[in-house]
Amino acid sequence: MTHAIQFGNKTINFRLEYSGRKSLGITVNPEMEVVIKAPIDTSIEKIKEKIRKKAPWIIKQQSYFLSFQPKLPARKYISGETHLYLGRQYSLLIQIGKNETVKLKGKFIIVTTIEKSRTKILLKDWYLQLARAKFHAIAVPLIEKFKKYKVEPSSIVLREMPTRWGSCTSKGKIILNPELIKAPKRCIEYVIIHELCHLIYHDHTQKFIDLQSKEMKDWEKWKMKLEKLLA
Repeated sequence: MTHAIQFGNKTINFRLEYSGRKSLGITVNPEMEVVIKAPIDTSIEKIKEKIRKKAPWIIKQQSYFLSFQPKLPARKYISGETHLYLGRQYSLLIQIGKNETVKLKGKFIIVTTIEKSRTKILLKDWYLQLARAKFHAIAVPLIEKFKKYKVEPSSIVLREMPTRWGSCTSKGKIILNPELIKAPKRCIEYVIIHELCHLIYHDHTQKFIDLQSKEMKDWEKWKMKLEKLLA
């Protein structure tokens, strides 16, 4: 069941689930959805009252997850259009040729293709190849640092995710969005460190934030950079 409350000028929508549990629980998931799990006999008025009390925390959590939502505008894949790589802007230059390649040269990303309609596919593959190499190189020293906590990811894989930059499974697999290759190296490090912290603390508790701050003192700066650059 979906409900809503008004908190100031914000509307907080929430999904309500009744169960045999004894206490009321509030969760904000990475998709910024608010899920309420309540005992069967709890009134909707009591639930809404609890949500109003927790509203500042809910809004803060939603804002936190916002940085993990890729929001790049739709690309047209035409010459002169700007594209990002590791936080820098490059002009796209498309040229017709028999040998299809993508190269970085000066301030340009040069795509050679047999037909212009293939530019998007070629560029996407190029980004993916770079992401595989760069993410691995960036992750290795960070994984080494986290071994002092007796944790290590089971694997690091790349997967397109429409609403997240990264995630960590219950089995310790870290998933990274290849779109991150468009952000500066420190932004990539921030996301990897964030997911490594999840190997120790699964929720965004104060202990999680403290650990993240210990391992990356300026993480908030790069979180904001990620939000602004890829918004």
